[in-house]
This record gives sequence, C-alpha cells and structure tokens, in this order.
Amino acid sequence: MRRSITRSFLMPAVAALLASTAAQAADPLTDAIQAAYAPYRVALYKTNSGNATEAIQAVGDAQAQWQQVSARFGMQPPAPYAQDKALAAAFAQVSGVYAKAATEVAAQQLTEAHETLEEVREVLARLRQRNQVVVFSDHMNAYHAAMEHALNEGPALLDQPDGLTRLAMQVGVLDHLAAQLQTQAGAALSGNAEFSGLLKAVLASVGNVKTAVLAQDTQATKAALGKLKGPYSKLFMKFG
Repeated sequence: MRRSITRSFLMPAVAALLASTAAQAADPLTDAIQAAYAPYRVALYKTNSGNATEAIQAVGDAQAQWQQVSARFGMQPPAPYAQDKALAAAFAQVSGVYAKAATEVAAQQLTEAHETLEEVREVLARLRQRNQVVVFSDHMNAYHAAMEHALNEGPALLDQPDGLTRLAMQVGVLDHLAAQLQTQAGAALSGNAEFSGLLKAVLASVGNVKTAVLAQDTQATKAALGKLKGPYSKLFMKFG
C-alpha cells in the first residue's frame, strides 16, 4: 500500500461517505465483490511481504475469485448496478489488473505487482460510488487515502516554518476519518473482539500524531507519523 490514491480518490471517497442517499450493501453483487475482496487483501499483503511463492498463490486465488464474480454478474448485474453502463468496463479493468499482477509476480516483480493491485481498490470504489453503495471498505479507503496524503507530505511540511500548522489540517481530516471507522463499523464488526482491538490500535496511532502536532513537537510528530501504517495494515488485512 505504498502508492497514494489521494489524487483520484480522497475527495470522492469523503463525498461518498457523507452522501445521505447512499445505500448500504444488501445486494448479491456487492456481497460477491466484498467476498472477493478478502483474497484481494491477502494478495496485497503477500506482494508486499517479499515471498514470491506465497505472492503467486495469493494473486492466483484473488484472480480466480474475481473471475467467479465476473462470470456470475458481468452480463446480468442486479440492482442497483443494472443501469450502470460502465460496469462491463470496470469488470474488464479489474480482470486486466489481475492479469498484469499475475505476470509481474511470476517474474518476481513483487513491488510492481503490489502497485498494480492497488488499482483494484480504486476501480471498485468508483463502481460503488456511481451506484450509491457504501460498504465499510469505503471508509477504510477514505482513511487510507488521508493517511497516505499525510505520510507523503508530512515530512516535507515539517521542514517548513509553518509546517506543523499546515500538517494539523491534514491530521484533522485523518482524525475524523478514523472516528468514522468506529461509527460506521456496524454491529457485526463492532461486536468482534479482534476488530475492536485492531481498531483501537489505529485510533491510538492517530491520537499520537494529533497529540504531537498540538504540542508543536516536530520530532515526536515525525515518529508518530512513522507508526501510522502498521496498525492500519493489520486492520485492512483482516477487515478492510
């Protein structure tokens, strides 16, 4: 999860979370996509782990799961996707991403495959957004985009005279989106002890950045920023 998706996703994602007309997942296609998202998350993790054998297996599993979704729904999607004229193109795009990633992992290009796989997250997020569907993954994606934005720009900002003040605005967004992970989790997730523990770690990591920024402590802020990605990655891997 190295590549920032801020330019293509951050503002649309936040808008999607706030849209009062957005539907919650309750249709077979969304459920199937979410089921296929589990092996996708594993593929992302494995291509970032350095183990080529496990990465090949994980990408293959994710690709096979997506092929089932495409075969079942590609020609006759249910509501609310039935009128989406771009759905076939989105399905083809995801299939193309998996094909490219499979070629890359076979060539031991794990970093490239990881970056390639990131596009699946973006394509599916745009697909849901167009059709006014919101799932917990969208809240995770919105947080991820804000986190990457802070990680990419934070170090440079801290070298500037007003850097902490400018970074504080980004941290405010991150803090809000972290809170959304808690309030939008739903009963099934909220009642899961493992989820609660992993989410607590994410909230604590954001709280540490916020505390350091408010204290105007540059070194503590740098250290806290460096500890954001770990807790998020663990939560994403299991529940994202």
